[in-house]
Amino acid sequence: MYYFDYNEPVFRPPSEARSLIFQITVGCSQNHCTFCGMYKMKTFRIRPVSEIINEMRSVPQAHRPHIQRVFLADGDALVYPQAELAVVLDALAETFPNLLRVGAYASPASLTTKSGEDLALLRQKKLRILYFGLESGDPDTLRAINKGFSAEKMLVECRKAKDARIKLSVTAILGLAGQARSLEHARATAEWITELSPEYFSLLTLFVRHNDDFLRTIRPLSRGGILEEARELLQHLAPHKTILRSNHVSNFLNLAGSYPKDRQRLLAEVDQAIARARRHPQWYSEVPDYRENLF
Repeated sequence: MYYFDYNEPVFRPPSEARSLIFQITVGCSQNHCTFCGMYKMKTFRIRPVSEIINEMRSVPQAHRPHIQRVFLADGDALVYPQAELAVVLDALAETFPNLLRVGAYASPASLTTKSGEDLALLRQKKLRILYFGLESGDPDTLRAINKGFSAEKMLVECRKAKDARIKLSVTAILGLAGQARSLEHARATAEWITELSPEYFSLLTLFVRHNDDFLRTIRPLSRGGILEEARELLQHLAPHKTILRSNHVSNFLNLAGSYPKDRQRLLAEVDQAIARARRHPQWYSEVPDYRENLF
């Protein structure tokens, strides 16, 4: 839903398709990950509370009861200062009487700015889900993409959010480690997800968007290699209770299920996809060519 003049582009998770978006930050506070081109065209800044509240007030009164979900953009809205973020959340609850939940992207850096008590307070004010880009659980891959945080540190920060009863939706990227560390990337990522058992875990596939320099540093996986990597990850994945999705536009294999309940079915679906792909050797050996050039 759109009411405002956004600083484009605006990105949101697939599950926030019906949410009203408030752009409380512009860009990403990190914005140095070499694989990521989402916010390379923006300079990070935090928008004043007054601007956000004025935007809330601009939503017509007749529309306000229909707003049940709000997503706070841009790429790292959790970095917003705690006291001001609490004011924004209070204003959202006051303006939209039927508001059920607020969501936002969170980076490991922004999670370090919030204590467990801070996060618990934000949850009370309806911040109920955070979208977190793990990318990989493999130390070498994390260094290669300049993530800036170790897998262990990211696990500590995400556990802090879980302890505050905020749901976590974690993403990892197939193909991110290239051919050299595909197995290590898949297994370490599965181990990290198993340790945390987030409510949601989503797979994306590496694609071209303002990241040409990074892509030149790896030998990219073919479609067959990506399917094999997905299989390896799912084989080693054993969370206590996690919903798995691969429904991003970059994915060419759509998976949907829950661990551990649907583990065998999901593995069987990947095995079937690999078997079909091997019957088409040219397709199997080609590198996916999906790219985004609009921004």
